[in-house]
Amino acid sequence: MKLRAFFLRWGIPLALLALLVVVTIFINQVERVPLVVREGQTFEKGIVTEILQDNLQPDGSRTGEQVVMVRMTTGVRAGQEMRTTSSSGYLFGAGCTVGMKVVVLQSVAGESIITTVYAQDRGGVIYLFAALYLLVLCLVGGKQGIKGALGLVFTFLCILFVYLPLVYRGFSPFWVAVLVCVVTTVVTLYLIGGPTKKTLVAAGGTIAGVIIAGVAATLFSMASGISGWNVSDIESLLTLWNVADIQVGGLLFSGLLISSLGAVMDVAMSIGSAIGEIHAQNPAISRRDLFRAGIHVGRDMMGTDSNTLILAFAGGSVSMLLLDYAYDLPYLQIINSNNIGIAIMQGLSGSFGIVLAVPITVLLAVAAYTGGGARAEGKHEE
Repeated sequence: MKLRAFFLRWGIPLALLALLVVVTIFINQVERVPLVVREGQTFEKGIVTEILQDNLQPDGSRTGEQVVMVRMTTGVRAGQEMRTTSSSGYLFGAGCTVGMKVVVLQSVAGESIITTVYAQDRGGVIYLFAALYLLVLCLVGGKQGIKGALGLVFTFLCILFVYLPLVYRGFSPFWVAVLVCVVTTVVTLYLIGGPTKKTLVAAGGTIAGVIIAGVAATLFSMASGISGWNVSDIESLLTLWNVADIQVGGLLFSGLLISSLGAVMDVAMSIGSAIGEIHAQNPAISRRDLFRAGIHVGRDMMGTDSNTLILAFAGGSVSMLLLDYAYDLPYLQIINSNNIGIAIMQGLSGSFGIVLAVPITVLLAVAAYTGGGARAEGKHEE
């Protein structure tokens, strides 16, 4: 019996995971068309050893460019010191100081090498903070934290090695996002809840909520005329459309599905867990009373999780909102602009998914926990 339980718990999932790995390897066998010719150009690491000419002004601003000496740590000139420049731009270059780790754009043509500082080397900081987050998650969450961390890593890998290659191959971004959401939902919730009714209920509620968010966004798009072609970086995306036949119009909606996944999953798992606990404490509870209790739990979560999603999209638009405020643009211009419309569509559509995931998850939970036998109906209506 123990062997059978172990096989059901891990054997089948591991076999499915192995199949997913094989499929992932296959779909990543794609030849990408280079959009920019980078013959002879590489990005290498180095350390600033000397400031030959600074561009720091008395008022603290920087004008022009710095001239610095950089000791290369990677590339064909590793170990050598090279004279290079660093611009004062906010997007490129860096305010170099002695000892700063930088990334250098190195262009090699025969014996001639031209270098410029691309940016401060932030890779180590990014990896450190990511590792610290996973460590804190595991320490505070214990076994569940470790499972959550594994689910997070799995989701990230699915986006990189499943979503991006399939979209690049020309598949519909919307349905690829649905596939990724389904797979990551099942894996993440299975890691957290195991092969239980709670996991089944939460997975069903999450998938339903995410699809509802996508449908709501599609309806909003049809009614308002806003589409994936109205995004700010459409010029760059059109290049992809021309060279790789990528369905760029669906990227906006697929991104919405992925961004709303976490919030909907949180709602579905919380409701499924709460209803499971209520039923475990009172197995004789009627379906009506169990449904009512689940709705009460869901209502408490609707407001906070909807605010979380709307504020997340609003937070990403703060710069745009501040510019609109500073220019004192007319209300009709603001409310009808594409950027504002997209932000509103993303926030409201995701919130539709959260709100409607509540009754769906509750219905699934009631059916899962009380199925197989009629229950006495509750005596009181709300």
